[in-house]
Amino acid sequence: MRVGMYYSNNDVRVEEKPKPKIGQGELLVKVMASGICGTDAVEWYRRDRVPLVLGHEIAGEIVEIGKGVKGYKMGDRISASHHVPCGECHWCLSGHHSACETLRKTSFDPGGFSEFLRIPVINIEKAGVYKLADTVTFEEATFVEPLACVIRGQRLSWQRPGKGQTVVVIGSGISGILHVQLAKTKGFSKIIATDINDYRLKEALRFGADHVINAKEDVPQKVKELNNGRMADFVILCTGAKSAITQAIKSLDRGGVVLIFASAEEGFNLSFPMNDFFWRSERSIISSYAANPKEHLEALELISNKKINVKDMITHRLSLEEIQKGFKLVVEAKESIKVIIEPQKGV
Repeated sequence: MRVGMYYSNNDVRVEEKPKPKIGQGELLVKVMASGICGTDAVEWYRRDRVPLVLGHEIAGEIVEIGKGVKGYKMGDRISASHHVPCGECHWCLSGHHSACETLRKTSFDPGGFSEFLRIPVINIEKAGVYKLADTVTFEEATFVEPLACVIRGQRLSWQRPGKGQTVVVIGSGISGILHVQLAKTKGFSKIIATDINDYRLKEALRFGADHVINAKEDVPQKVKELNNGRMADFVILCTGAKSAITQAIKSLDRGGVVLIFASAEEGFNLSFPMNDFFWRSERSIISSYAANPKEHLEALELISNKKINVKDMITHRLSLEEIQKGFKLVVEAKESIKVIIEPQKGV
């Protein structure tokens, strides 16, 4: 079968690899669509493991079923989690499923940028495979994983009602726009989005932001002007650029929360004035990573019910042979939001 083998952001090759053989309790899936995630293009995070087949935002059709698998049949249309928590360890029982060692070790064989992939036993046993309603396309289903992560991030970091509160989303790529849409469902009084790219700022407005700010401007001052002299109650950081991190911290009001929803450059250390930022201000910084099966199901329901518009976020649909172009689009982050690879295209 054909796969998109990742060596670096500028070197993603279409190669041949044996189709995975499934064993007892496993599933073989024909991959119909796989989204390129921004984390797929974080080179320093990948470089010690290359070459490898990436792709974890997948949707496809079950074409082989291992002995003992129950609840699924040939032809079922599914989405799946590449990482699943054990549900039994200290971290899972504390509600921090993303810190689970099992979650960090589980994955597909190979990744979603391939014609077929094997879903291991544990992913199935731990409820990591989700059937798609007829109303959900394969393309829309590639948003289940990223939306689940957004749901988790907001749940962990924001416990108050949205009414009367202002949220600022720093970075208006796929994660930022999903955060904007989810915040809209929670009734935030004001949603402000930022980016350095005018195309993405227009998209943020299209998907529900009340105001946008070009990040080349003085973002904290602009937030204050748009928010009746106050800073933001909730700031969601969806880019790891140093300037963006500074803007996020300086845009936060007393009693506010910053959600860190992006990686930074390798070796980056965060620093800020302890007394000015924390002491007597009750500000908080919270991070979030991945999602658990319950959050994946919640994401699928939001997509199924059209409460989150993911279809119109798709800007590029590419064949496996065009995967290098796809990575270029994601890295450049210009006039693109969601880039999807369709491994069966042209077959």
